[in-house]
Amino acid sequence: MSPMSTLAYDGTAMLGRHLRRIRHNPGLLILTQTMPITMLLFFGYVFGSALATPGPEYRSFLVPGLLVATAANGIMTGMFQAAQDSHRGVMNRFRTLPMSRAAVPFGQVAADLVVTFGGMMPLMLVGLAVGWRIEGSALEAAGAVGLLLLFRFATTWIGILLGLASGSEEAAGQLGGATFILPLLSNAYIPTDNLPGWLRTTAEWNPISAVTTAMRDLFGNAPVPADGAWPVTHPVAGSLAWCAVLIAVFLPLAVRRYARGGR
Repeated sequence: MSPMSTLAYDGTAMLGRHLRRIRHNPGLLILTQTMPITMLLFFGYVFGSALATPGPEYRSFLVPGLLVATAANGIMTGMFQAAQDSHRGVMNRFRTLPMSRAAVPFGQVAADLVVTFGGMMPLMLVGLAVGWRIEGSALEAAGAVGLLLLFRFATTWIGILLGLASGSEEAAGQLGGATFILPLLSNAYIPTDNLPGWLRTTAEWNPISAVTTAMRDLFGNAPVPADGAWPVTHPVAGSLAWCAVLIAVFLPLAVRRYARGGR
């Protein structure tokens, strides 16, 4: 059997294992699915009333940002699951089996993408209920969903590497919680136009800002800014570039870290 066939076969087995694991931990699944909806309702009606943008328009602005923030949470979930398996000895047992070294992390990422795709649906339905609309074409909307999953794919590899490198499950949980600040330093929740110069530059070079701007453009919710950093003035190209860089850096490092174990 060729290496790619072995990876596909073993990766499919690991995908099934991670999906069963998620099924047996419904509390975590419910929390990750309901949190973005709670934030949409809270931010959309509380923050929306305090911003210059009228409520319904702000909620249309907010939904793509929350979708991207949810994708960025791949760092947190990837980190926690990898740390849990690593520090409980599960990965050590997998390393003793005659299977592809890349199958275990790839199986985790594939399962995460399946759950993420399913989890987007409730958020989008609630978004439609509170006034968000897909104004672009069906092809553009499909491209937006594909780009969102690509970004989740990239961020999950970051989480897996950090989870494997963490000293304990508790350390991974604390570090994962700190990633909550990343969407706050972007345009996911508020426009960056009125931010101080240095903070605006930081926010616009945040990968989350590029992907969020691309989502708003593809869904037809907001025009692309005419001025600003290159990733937000060319959001689709900027998002693809960020994803390519993150995958090129973190995927091989995560696979190598898994293969090496604790060394």
